[in-house]
Amino acid sequence: MGWREYNLNCRLLPKLNAMRYPLPLLLSALLLSACAHSPKPEVSVATPPPAAPPERIVQEDPPPVLPEQELSDEWLYEFMLSEFAAQRGHNDLAAVTAGDLARKTRDPRVAKRAAQLAFGSGQMERTLEAFRYWLELEPGSSLARRMYITLLLGGGRLDEAKPVLAELLAANKFETGRVLMQTYPMLAPYPDKAKVLLLLTELTQPYPEVPESHWVLAQAAQANNDRERALTEVRRARSLRAEWDAPAMFEAQLLLPQEQGLTVLKSYLEAHSDAREVRLFYARTLLGQKKLAQSREQFQKVLAADPENSDIAFAIALISMQMGELDVAEDQLKQALRQGNKDEDTMRYYLGQLNEARQHEGEAMDDYRAVKAGEHHFTAQLRLAFLLNKAGKLEEAREVLHQTSPINNVQRVAAVSMEAQFLREAEQFEAAYQVLLKALEKLPNHADLLYEAAMMADRAGRYGEMEKLLRKLIEIKPDNAHAYNALGYSLLERNERLSEAALLVEKALQLEPNDPAIQDSAGWAAYRQGDYDKSVGLLRRAYAVNPDPEIAAHLVEVLWQKGERAEAERLLRDNLKTHPDDKLLLGVKQRLKP
Repeated sequence: MGWREYNLNCRLLPKLNAMRYPLPLLLSALLLSACAHSPKPEVSVATPPPAAPPERIVQEDPPPVLPEQELSDEWLYEFMLSEFAAQRGHNDLAAVTAGDLARKTRDPRVAKRAAQLAFGSGQMERTLEAFRYWLELEPGSSLARRMYITLLLGGGRLDEAKPVLAELLAANKFETGRVLMQTYPMLAPYPDKAKVLLLLTELTQPYPEVPESHWVLAQAAQANNDRERALTEVRRARSLRAEWDAPAMFEAQLLLPQEQGLTVLKSYLEAHSDAREVRLFYARTLLGQKKLAQSREQFQKVLAADPENSDIAFAIALISMQMGELDVAEDQLKQALRQGNKDEDTMRYYLGQLNEARQHEGEAMDDYRAVKAGEHHFTAQLRLAFLLNKAGKLEEAREVLHQTSPINNVQRVAAVSMEAQFLREAEQFEAAYQVLLKALEKLPNHADLLYEAAMMADRAGRYGEMEKLLRKLIEIKPDNAHAYNALGYSLLERNERLSEAALLVEKALQLEPNDPAIQDSAGWAAYRQGDYDKSVGLLRRAYAVNPDPEIAAHLVEVLWQKGERAEAERLLRDNLKTHPDDKLLLGVKQRLKP
């Protein structure tokens, strides 16, 4: 009967969290040749993944030295006992039994299995002891050493890990760079960044000509907020391996947003024009700095080398839309759509946006109808409804909104608010109010719905219901300035309970002293109470910030009543030029007959 072999390296990682030690998710890269081939250097989040280092000579582990002894019945019984215990979930018994058997047999294969079972028990000290013993019996096992290092680092035992790491580096002289690259992701989450930097400084000291030594030091220095050290180290890594793209991107990142960062990337690309990841990083960085034309140029170079890449064509299309070059955007969107590698719903949505920008609203609606699913589906339906309503097809627009499938309350409120807006624009105030009331049945305390329903009740002449809704909103959100303002202004417009209205508007002004709408209400309250000077002061402030025709109408009326009729006439005349159909301005003109 042979000993069962387990792929310990691949099965170890998912259970690390059970030990409640801060083990990083990236540590799988360090451990295990079987689980992670072709490791890549760890870079910060903003940096694209770098290329792997050059090919290396892989040093194989020597075969383990096995004891010259027969498998006794007693030992076989203990082995079977530990295996059955493990299968039945008795992890502690399995680990203890396997550990005892390993010490009796001094067989490295048994020690390896005991280490795995100890890990499964979730006991850190027992696990460390088991891996330490396995390493004692099989000192040439890089897997045992790496596992042991992983546990030490995951448990925050940097001082204990240091000599073992040094041995691992020395034992893998042909793979020093790879080992260093795999080590740093495990050290990165450690909270004492200065200690991590010191540890790596000491570990890499014997390897000054290894580019990865300086790469991991640059990463650790950045984490320790030592930008100058990071720059020094990454530049040394670049000097040792000029074609390595990761240090170029990292140096640029350290220098950004200054122009020097872009210069580093540009210079690297001049020497290595086929460095796709660097060019993509350069293009995205330019885009982030709003250098749209330059960014698009770099994306176009990537696309020229990979013409079937629909993602890049899509990026070019979006940049072109931002630049207002709609023909270019359309060509790239249609190219991406033809290639079929990019999500068709996304393509159709942006084609709809493009056609809207061109005022090709029929084509835009066709595009939005073609969006059947995905992240843009809901927004596409809203845009379709908007365009239908704009075309005078109110009922069709409402039906589209009724057919949408909101996935959260934000979307539900957006659809209801849009329907109410359509009805308000059609002056169907009662219908709009009923739509909002129905939504409030499901979301009775939603602040935005309460406010909108109150405003629609006011338009429908349901003043008592408007007041109830606003007072409920004030109860839910006592700092909602617009609720106080709306209630106070409604009373002022009806010339009712003026003292109470003035207090409500004053409360709103205390909460939002710079809001022109509230300043307008406060000015109108002062006018209703006969304080023309205060009224004109508030209305002038409001009009200076927001020359809205309603504010203008109020200011005209107060100026007229105050006796400043020349200014009132001029203000009325100017506003009627820009808003000739405004009902409030026309009403003031009819009433005052200037």
